Amino acid sequence: MTDLRETAFAPVEFDGLAEIDGHVALAMNAEATMSPGARRLNRMTRGAVERALGSDAWEKVKPGEVMSLAWPAGLAAKALDIVKLERRPSVSEARKAGAALAQAAGASATTVLVENTKRPEELALGLVLRGYGFTARKSKTEDAPGTATLMCKAPEEAKDAYGAARAVAEGVFFTRDLVSEPANVLTTTEFANRLEALRDLGLEVEVMEEAELEKLGMGSLLCVGQGSDSPSRVVTMRWNGGEGAPLALVGKGVVFDTGGISLKPAAGMEDMTMDMGGAGVVAGVMKTLAMRKARANVVGLVGLVENMPSGNATRPGDIVTSMKGDTIEVINTDAEGRLVLADVLWHAQEAEKPAAMIDLATLTGAAIIALGHDNAAVLSNNDDFAGDFLKAARTEGEGAWRLPLGESYDKQLKSQKADMKNVGGRPAGTITAAQFLQRFVKDDMPWIHLDIAGVAQVTKDTDLAPKGATGWGVMALDRLVRDKFETE
Repeated sequence: MTDLRETAFAPVEFDGLAEIDGHVALAMNAEATMSPGARRLNRMTRGAVERALGSDAWEKVKPGEVMSLAWPAGLAAKALDIVKLERRPSVSEARKAGAALAQAAGASATTVLVENTKRPEELALGLVLRGYGFTARKSKTEDAPGTATLMCKAPEEAKDAYGAARAVAEGVFFTRDLVSEPANVLTTTEFANRLEALRDLGLEVEVMEEAELEKLGMGSLLCVGQGSDSPSRVVTMRWNGGEGAPLALVGKGVVFDTGGISLKPAAGMEDMTMDMGGAGVVAGVMKTLAMRKARANVVGLVGLVENMPSGNATRPGDIVTSMKGDTIEVINTDAEGRLVLADVLWHAQEAEKPAAMIDLATLTGAAIIALGHDNAAVLSNNDDFAGDFLKAARTEGEGAWRLPLGESYDKQLKSQKADMKNVGGRPAGTITAAQFLQRFVKDDMPWIHLDIAGVAQVTKDTDLAPKGATGWGVMALDRLVRDKFETE
């Protein structure tokens, strides 16, 4: 597990600022109103703060961005970092500012003077999230992020609030680690082992092996992994912290995807180690809920498989029978994620009797074509439920955009030989994939499908993460649980 930046909260104390090593940081509003701390640092640096805030360069600094003064006179620090942040920032604004300070500090320790700025715990969360780096498979140890100390008006209150924020960070880092691991390390067996370790946090974890999956009739899921030496599994994680029927989270956990017999192009195939991103998010959310002792009932289910070509692999044209009993003509073995989810969705409803259900999957390249890498695709059979999730995603600053569903798209899934095909052609590929999944959702079940193909792993830095695995969805889903599923 990647270590989080050690973070502490302290009272505002000006004495001693001159002797602090590493970085010293100061939060300033757009108007550059000089706070007591800013005035003290300005005197220490012989007017450098005032000159910086009156410069054209400060005018060009956007909210949440940092201006750094290297080796400031009068301070022992390597740099004085001034972040533009309003006194009452939004959640996402505070996190973005913290992330910018983390990027400026790098491996150095940083002391942040936030004084009366609201949401210091959210600024701290941004600092922690941006300090992530996946180094588990490197032979040489890289410098870990230095400590962070936030000087604020009410440090004890901020510390208490940060407890829940830190749980979110732990979940995000767990997801990022899982997505970043190579498939020769994160096999289906190892993935299940890491989920079983969550029992130490109070989660109830159940692992179903292939024999039990066969007994349940999960022919759709099992056909995906039958070409691999890694056994397929379904893992159920239960957090019983509230009352009533649970919210079910269902994740696609394809630890590696060659496309099967419908082989993917060689270029970029190495990135298919992230095809278990949906299961990674579910695991991260469940860890967060357990760590912050959420007052809600939530169950997470993940289908763990590997999609490989072999003499035993599923062929294009094969017909398989799902747990529901519907038959599926496999037109393309590279559309395997929906075959996994079909059975896990049905099992979730039969075994857990949830109040609502959300599935996550790195499902379609079409989602990237439609929305790029800034938004996940949201498809739902329930307007209110979809609206609740979109609001949670906006609050947490995680991009999400709703796409339509409709009976007309079902025509593309019609098969002459079976109840349905597993693909509907190129037009509206993200939508027809969701239409396929909806066939395994009961009529009265509020359901959301999240296609996270474009946001689970990215090639450029984001506001809260370096390039690579993002952990997208952990924060939004945790917020949804807080707002709509927790009991008083």
